[in-house]
Amino acid sequence: DLVESGGGLVQAGGSLRLSCVASGLPFKDYVMGWFRQAPGKEREGISSINSDDDATVYADSVKGRFTISRDNAKNTQYLQMNSLKPEDTAVYYCAAGRVSLGTRAYEYDYWGQGTQVTVSS
Repeated sequence: DLVESGGGLVQAGGSLRLSCVASGLPFKDYVMGWFRQAPGKEREGISSINSDDDATVYADSVKGRFTISRDNAKNTQYLQMNSLKPEDTAVYYCAAGRVSLGTRAYEYDYWGQGTQVTVSS
């Protein structure tokens, strides 16, 4: 299972930190990713981190504002979101997969239930 937390309502320019706790899978062996889906839009891959915690990728839409990280000892990954914009409003999903580093959703095997992030202007 993957369980996200940390979502909420924040004003534009503010910050949030999302967490995703994994259970029932060998967390340290999995590439982890963050995705989001806004109403009426397709799911967007926004960041991924490799199992060794030494490589990351970001979508252009969040590069420089969001930071992905993981703690293999705690089976947890994080997404620090700074300088939030109204267009960042979406449901954010955590995902795990035995994949190459990247944000191709179809490659990921496990998904969380999502956490809502709402950014007001």
